[in-house]
Amino acid sequence: MTDLHRNHGDRAGIFTERAPRAIGTYSQAIRHGDTLFVSGQIPLDPATGEVVGGSFEAQCVRVFENLKAIAEAAGGSLDRAVKVNCYILDFADFAVLNTVMARYFKEPYPARATVAVAALPRGVPVEVDVTIAL
Repeated sequence: MTDLHRNHGDRAGIFTERAPRAIGTYSQAIRHGDTLFVSGQIPLDPATGEVVGGSFEAQCVRVFENLKAIAEAAGGSLDRAVKVNCYILDFADFAVLNTVMARYFKEPYPARATVAVAALPRGVPVEVDVTIAL
């Protein structure tokens, strides 16, 4: 598997095969200086590009594994996250999201916003993006 950094002046696009390919006009992540902006990830299997089945928890795990893979491709890690934005369809799933996040982040936890939305791409119940200090 290859991780690519496409440089454009003071910013670099990040791509790894260990995370799903972008399904639109965006990069998996952009590194600008010492900051990594990771695009929103939904529960897509990187190998197939299909939405993973199973529980909300399993889908959250896939999302965070995708985020982790992109962070690592850029030379970073989720331990250096400073801001996380979560989008969920149902606040009844909020506790599960917190449980999964606790597996990927340590104190001091990154700043976070969680927003309930009407719909997400491909009908998934969760999307998360992250900003990481490298």
